[in-house]
Amino acid sequence: MARIRRNPMGKGQTSPPQIWKVGKYIRLSRDDGNNESESVTNQRKILDEQIPDYFHGDYDVIDEYIDDGRTGTSDDTRPEFLRLVEDVKKGRINCIITKNLSRAFRNSANQGKFLEEFIPLYNTRFISLYEPRIDTFLNPEVVHSLEVSITGFMNEQYAYKTSVDVRRTLDTKRKKGEFIGAFAPYGYQKRPEDKNRLMIDEEAAAVVRDIFRWFTEEGMSKSGIVRRLNELRIPNPTAYKHQRGFLFRTPFSAQNDGLWNTRTVSAILLNEMYIGNMVQGKQKVISYKIHDRVSTDEKDWYVVEHTHEAIIDKETFAKAQFLHQRDTRAAPSQKALYLFSGFLRCADCHKSMTRKSAKGLVYYHCSTHARKSPNACTKHTIREDVLEKAVLLAIQKEISLVANLTEIIGEIQSAPILHTASKRAEHLLAARKKDLDRLTAAADHLYMDWRTGEISKESYRRMKEKYEAREAQLKEAIANLEKGKEMLESEVKGDEPYLAAFLEHQNIDHLERGILAELVDFIEVHEGGGLTIHFKFADQHNCR
Repeated sequence: MARIRRNPMGKGQTSPPQIWKVGKYIRLSRDDGNNESESVTNQRKILDEQIPDYFHGDYDVIDEYIDDGRTGTSDDTRPEFLRLVEDVKKGRINCIITKNLSRAFRNSANQGKFLEEFIPLYNTRFISLYEPRIDTFLNPEVVHSLEVSITGFMNEQYAYKTSVDVRRTLDTKRKKGEFIGAFAPYGYQKRPEDKNRLMIDEEAAAVVRDIFRWFTEEGMSKSGIVRRLNELRIPNPTAYKHQRGFLFRTPFSAQNDGLWNTRTVSAILLNEMYIGNMVQGKQKVISYKIHDRVSTDEKDWYVVEHTHEAIIDKETFAKAQFLHQRDTRAAPSQKALYLFSGFLRCADCHKSMTRKSAKGLVYYHCSTHARKSPNACTKHTIREDVLEKAVLLAIQKEISLVANLTEIIGEIQSAPILHTASKRAEHLLAARKKDLDRLTAAADHLYMDWRTGEISKESYRRMKEKYEAREAQLKEAIANLEKGKEMLESEVKGDEPYLAAFLEHQNIDHLERGILAELVDFIEVHEGGGLTIHFKFADQHNCR
């Protein structure tokens, strides 16, 4: 769009030989809020009205660059400013015009580098309409003036003061347990009536519950969980937010393919937000000039308990933390971790045990002996099937000490107890009833598979016997739990941690990682195959 200058800057000046290719730069900071004088509309109006006054000959307004809600203290966080710079380098723009210096810069160092180095290097004209007025074509030396330097310094000081005030306000909100993030954590959403409070997003929360259940109850590795989520075509948290219309951005958003990875699964398993605690301040920006984020020490986090409804109960979360510490790498084709991964130690060098297969059998050996030197430690070999039987027997022996529920409750009646035993028993009872419902549904599906010819009659009978045996175990467990709950409600007003564990596993006939996580701290393997099992809630048992 060619125009002739209507109001020459001075007599006797000659028109530049080139056509000015103008780029209008507009920035609206978050700090501007609803200030109409700094609005995008008002800045555009001012530029459009005054642009013709700055040119003798032809000019074209090539493009408009708008950074909305962006700070001016850093160049690399303003996408439109960066696009403008690239267009200058390409020769698409040779004249930049903005309302004033504070729209282009809030950092005096960046201002000086841009005006004194970049503009001359690319033979570009820079115009600032308001005080201090700048036109590097008519007066190149103005960029070195004291007025421009002082303005840059004052703009930077304003940015610093604003940054301090904003940080103080946000810290106050964090201390109160008010959520200040732009987007709620996966599994939650902001309350419509109060954006600083969270409520459960049931669709995403169901996925969070599945992740914790697969990890704590089914013994799945994180990579196994990732494969299952991707096989089920469940979008990852970033893709889920995009599907719901949120403009969610992370450093990895550009290459996000909607698939899950172990980093995301680990972050969910470790996030205390899911038990109802508000956790903020895990990261901070380096300074008001440098907007890169760095992790903070855990002691500097803002943690406020019971600020929102929990998705995961504390017992399950604690079990997940324990298993996370014990978690080890799994083979790429293996969805579940090995039963004893992370639990075994050499009794002498206290290093982990390594798993090996030979002639159809699985053995554990001291990792120091296997990987470093046979002279550093002895082999400490034990067969996996022998280990599993020994640990199961030790757990059954531990449980037998509290098999008589009447005696247990009688022993703890005089002890200081919390008021949650009945609720815990009720939770366990509900879990076992849910397991029974799942088993019944699976048996029904099994029958239909046989009737439709998908499995043979022999397979049906064999699997039916297993289901019936498991059904009997669950019914017995439910009966015992109901009895224990009745006794707790009538005779005891409290709970001991080990009591709940034994109530849940008193009919144990096989080992699972979830059971080990709840009852066992670690297991030492001695030379010759002896074991020392370190229980969480009881005395140690030696199995030599």
